[in-house]
Amino acid sequence: MTALINLVYLICVSLFIVGLQRLSSPKTASSGNLIAALGMGLGILIALLAPMESGDGNYLFIVGALVLGGGIGLLVAGKVLMTKMPEMVSLFNGLGGACALLISIAELLNFHDVKIFQLAPYLTTLVALVIGSIAFTGSLVAYGKLSGSIKDSWKLPRANMVNIILLLTLIVASAYQLQMLDTMELVYLIMILSLIYGITFVLNVGGADMPVIISILNALTGVSAALAGIIYDNMIMLMGGILVGSSGGILTILMCQAMNRSIFNVLAGDFGGAGGSVAQVGDQSVKEVNIMDAGIMLRYSTNVVIVPGYGMAVAQAQKICKELEDLLEEVEVNVRYAIHPVAGRMPGHMNVLLAEADVDYAKLLDLEDANKFLKETDVTIVVGANDVVNPSALDDPGSPIFGMPILDILKGKHVIVLKRGMSSGYSGIENPLFFHDKTSMLFGDAKKSLNSLLDELKTIV
Repeated sequence: MTALINLVYLICVSLFIVGLQRLSSPKTASSGNLIAALGMGLGILIALLAPMESGDGNYLFIVGALVLGGGIGLLVAGKVLMTKMPEMVSLFNGLGGACALLISIAELLNFHDVKIFQLAPYLTTLVALVIGSIAFTGSLVAYGKLSGSIKDSWKLPRANMVNIILLLTLIVASAYQLQMLDTMELVYLIMILSLIYGITFVLNVGGADMPVIISILNALTGVSAALAGIIYDNMIMLMGGILVGSSGGILTILMCQAMNRSIFNVLAGDFGGAGGSVAQVGDQSVKEVNIMDAGIMLRYSTNVVIVPGYGMAVAQAQKICKELEDLLEEVEVNVRYAIHPVAGRMPGHMNVLLAEADVDYAKLLDLEDANKFLKETDVTIVVGANDVVNPSALDDPGSPIFGMPILDILKGKHVIVLKRGMSSGYSGIENPLFFHDKTSMLFGDAKKSLNSLLDELKTIV
């Protein structure tokens, strides 16, 4: 039986790896997700065959939990809007941390009940408790900030100092507990401090950095799952946690590089949300464009680039973008999509939305390729993006985003920005792009504006 269980665990891990690899492309992402889910399903089933000291009664609890949890997950995932996907990811990630927290408490209680202490297993369990607690409350705060229930103006005074003190206290308390190993009181204190640290860890992170913080929290949950795998000698938890933790860590590094910021700078906060305008726009006025003129510009272009942002997700305009692309392609206008690594509210947010609209993955250009293509672009349409196209990152040393790689859309000939109004982006920084000579504003709901533009183009072509 042990050999069979290990063999199935190996198959499950292999399915995880194949599924993760296929997630790298929208064309194969759906099957990759199913393959990874199959691996998880097999892992759960084979775990039920492992010897259980408490007897068959445990199976009732397990089946009940599977039905309840699976039902809730199915219901929530089926109803969630694409605009709310980042919040759901944060919430589910937090539940993973909570799972590690509860497992760790149960095992630590078991250690103290039997009075048998081994340093390595006890230390592993204690670390899993700390990381799981941080991931749990940190993810809940991230959920609150993304949903708007926690305002970006809610700042903890001297947050960096508070975080350092909390972290040092956690280290000292954990080291003391490893020395004493007599009661659970200090363990509960460590758990409470970890839960508080998760809150203070995320609370001051700026709105514009939320994609990075989600990635960090995802990595922490993966690490806690891997530690739980060590505790239970469960290969599927160990390898699954390692894959999640390592991929989350790599993604965090890549996203920080895309923003030209360090992880420490991200965690220091104060970038995004309630910040005021940095650029002094004075009495500058914007130039508006009507639907007819915009349609003519697009019809007689050779290359058109669409830059999606969170505003596209809010307006649910991705399918209209696809229809616009199809119509322009019929008259031999070359259409591409420029995707910034941190556009939206979570890693890959724009890619997911466009894949939902059946946009060809080959038409999605990453930052470097997009900037090359923009040099030959006649019209660039900005659909709800803001900070990722802010030229202050290139020419304003006083701007908080100075040095951040952006989509340099001013390389093209003309820019049309679809916005409801003149509000700043999620970072709270004014965007001089709106006042540039090359830029024309098309105000209104992005979906309605694109629909009108689509109708106008139909009369021209």
